[in-house]
Amino acid sequence: MKKKILGLLLTTALVAASFAGCGSSGSSTSTEEKVFNYGTMAYGVAMGNAGLNPHDGYSGWSTLRYGVGETLFQFNENMELEPWLATDYSQVDDYTVTINLRDDVNFSNGNKMTGEKVKACLEDLITVHDRAPSDLQVQSITADGQSVTIVTANKVPALINYLCDPYGCIIDMEAGVTADNNVVGTGPYVAQTVTDTEINLTANQDYWDGDVKVQTVNVKSITDGDTLTMALQSGEIDAAQGLPYASLELFEGDDNYTISSTETSRVYQAALNYDKAVIQDDAVRKAMAMSVDKEGFTSVLLQGNGTPAVGPFPANFSFGGDAVKAESYDPEGAKAVLEAAGWVDTDGDGIREKDGQKLTINWLTYTSRQELPLLAESVQASFKEVGIDVVVNATDSYKDFLKTGDFDVFANASVTAPTGDPEYYFTTQVIDGSDYNRGHYHNDQVESLVAQLREEFDTEKRGDLAVQIAQQVLDDHAYIYASHLKMSFVMKSGVTGFTAHPSDYYEITADLDIN
Repeated sequence: MKKKILGLLLTTALVAASFAGCGSSGSSTSTEEKVFNYGTMAYGVAMGNAGLNPHDGYSGWSTLRYGVGETLFQFNENMELEPWLATDYSQVDDYTVTINLRDDVNFSNGNKMTGEKVKACLEDLITVHDRAPSDLQVQSITADGQSVTIVTANKVPALINYLCDPYGCIIDMEAGVTADNNVVGTGPYVAQTVTDTEINLTANQDYWDGDVKVQTVNVKSITDGDTLTMALQSGEIDAAQGLPYASLELFEGDDNYTISSTETSRVYQAALNYDKAVIQDDAVRKAMAMSVDKEGFTSVLLQGNGTPAVGPFPANFSFGGDAVKAESYDPEGAKAVLEAAGWVDTDGDGIREKDGQKLTINWLTYTSRQELPLLAESVQASFKEVGIDVVVNATDSYKDFLKTGDFDVFANASVTAPTGDPEYYFTTQVIDGSDYNRGHYHNDQVESLVAQLREEFDTEKRGDLAVQIAQQVLDDHAYIYASHLKMSFVMKSGVTGFTAHPSDYYEITADLDIN
């Protein structure tokens, strides 16, 4: 890869030089002239977050990441709740929360953020969004000056956590949503143009939380890893997120670049499709769980840029890491499990059969997160060792196959605790009817425990319930968790105030600077 990249740089050098004189470099010292060009693999249609309307699917991640919108509360580096657009809140009773707002916040169009504005925003959210209504369970919202009171139809102990989700960005509904999915928020930046591949931002000159140091930010979607790497090396961009792990070593130890890394709750996971007869076989699911070489995948293919996963949550959560137990990598044990269940290789081709059926697993994944094809490659090799044939379908048209059910396993990357609370993951991916229960998994005990979790206010008890639920999912071998992602930003050495956050939310802030 090094030779390929460095060779191609000879071709791009003249192009880079021609741009150097065009006034687009971020190296100037005047605030008015500072431009930050940011390349990322995490934006675009394939990622489901194109545009800046937080009330549309996962587009709120872009609203929040790129400094256009802010939420009432936010997470610090320890994933603890802190006020942001709000000053505090009070839990009036099991169904009622009053949130007090800052009195010094204006939207980027100059309109003041008031209780009525927040009320209008949240009411639109629960009217049009796909996940927020079931998360928030809002019955009514009232506004009184700089406060809003939310009454829920059911107990929602994690309400404040859910409002930290990017869909909770507060936008001015009076300004509306433009045809190109642009909105007016309270953040340090204002989007001038929004397309499926780029967002062009300028500083909010009247930002409520201090001076914005960089005048212009261009967020560019660059979904090819080699192209992203070369863009950073040539100076076309000032920072990158989502570089291939094999490319990171090109920048490590180089004084011209700085790397900011952090552990996150984003996990590479595989959902087993219970609608398929082969997956309904308990022995097959168990053998599959025993055949994933998580250590090898993380240390070799991810080059140490991750942590082998046990369950859905990383070790920095009390309900994650070693709080649960999963099958260890044991190829010989997997062989024994399959033999006992009648899966044997009768024709000597290395693949087991039962009742005339080959043990073949159709593994669906996508390429826009380049680690996922690597996981498929790893699984294909380790499964073959125990007599399981894996047919990989790595495509960014994966949603078509999800709709038709043409898969045995769907492997994806998922942030499991974006609200700092375990409920989010279970209610979106594990229970009946949840939007991302791709494998159509059902367990009566899990349904009961999640129902209890939804009504439990005590933090310690919520953690205990989360451990019980996750353990049941692991015992059923409904999901296989491979690795938690270590996220890295790579930037020119003069870039400051650009720091990876464990929430995977906050990227472009007023602290961003280029010197």
